[in-house]
Amino acid sequence: MEQKILDVRGEACPLPVVKASKALDGMKEGTLRVLVDNEIAVQNLSRMAAGRGRKAVSAKTADGGFTVDIEAGGAAQPAAAPETACGPDRRGNCVIAVDTDRMGRGSDELGGLLMKSYLYAVTQLEQLPRTMLFYNGGAHLTTEGSASLEDLRTLEAQGVEILTCGTCLNYYGLSDKLAVGGVTNMYSIAQTLAGADKIVKP
Repeated sequence: MEQKILDVRGEACPLPVVKASKALDGMKEGTLRVLVDNEIAVQNLSRMAAGRGRKAVSAKTADGGFTVDIEAGGAAQPAAAPETACGPDRRGNCVIAVDTDRMGRGSDELGGLLMKSYLYAVTQLEQLPRTMLFYNGGAHLTTEGSASLEDLRTLEAQGVEILTCGTCLNYYGLSDKLAVGGVTNMYSIAQTLAGADKIVKP
């Protein structure tokens, strides 16, 4: 079986995912081994593989890096639909993009209260968003200490995909404090926004 090695150590998000995706497209069978140097890249590659219905296995190397082995070729298994724990699927193809932990301009204190109220209000909508993206300052809302974690977990339990930019978590020193949802990358964010029927930016 063919094994192709792709070394993307030192490459910034979203290049590891972009290059791995293109490499997989060019393989008919075997395994693609991707060499990366951080856990965020491992998570992003694993999510990309899952989205393509491919198995991915990661391991830490002696030099502190990581390998991610992704199956290539053959018939991909369709990705499983997100499970919902609270009744029928109420999601539409709407994406909410949150780039700050404040809502509006003027008072930061008021802005924080407004954002908390907004996220609660989303839980009460008749039709929920399919995905909520958190990036830049919005990354603070999905991490430990956020006043909105309960509301975001309620949304996740109803099938809403909660995704936070890995580069942003790294920048703010929050990589080990994510408390709800998963980690994503700019390539996936661009894909999600491009495929949405409606984008809401509070």
